Amino acid sequence: MAARRTELLEFAVLGLLHEAPQHGYELRKRLNAALGPFRALSYGTLYPCLRGLLERHWIVESDAADSLAATAGTKRARIVYELTAEGKERFQDLLREAGPTAWEDDTFDVHFAFFARTEAEVRLRILEGRRSRLEERLANIRTASAKNRERFDSYTAELERHGLDSAEREVRWLNELITAERNTPSATTATPPNDQPITPINHKE
Repeated sequence: MAARRTELLEFAVLGLLHEAPQHGYELRKRLNAALGPFRALSYGTLYPCLRGLLERHWIVESDAADSLAATAGTKRARIVYELTAEGKERFQDLLREAGPTAWEDDTFDVHFAFFARTEAEVRLRILEGRRSRLEERLANIRTASAKNRERFDSYTAELERHGLDSAEREVRWLNELITAERNTPSATTATPPNDQPITPINHKE
């Protein structure tokens, strides 16, 4: 689990740096604000990740530190990180992954955040995989409910209903996305401007 979370964080950092060079403070702020699995991310987790990416030559410390520090309104220059050519290739490789690790609860939102840079065929496979996982979960909840309904107290029953409602909403949302993907020409892969922010995903609300 820890190794998978580290890999997911590396993917997220590479994706954010693919948009533009950033310093650690900005990376942490964007990871906390936009990507669900990292909303409690500490510098003690982020900086070891950055060191690992530096060691593998996927990122470098940028010479643009002075200008970005001035833009951020600070007097002290901060280290700014940017992707190398190898880092861009690594990010593209990660974008192509469409197996179960791309649609689990703790990974799907991060992959979805970079869908604009993901090939249409891969997007569709991830969405369909996520839907199948949610439909399986719905079936399990309904089976458990039928077996245990009489033994549930009111709070346990409400918690189960909440889980059922959340899963049903996400399945409906996924159905809409899958329909839209199938109605979009397969050669189309939208790419936002480099400064377009990643917005939080609210499909579960």
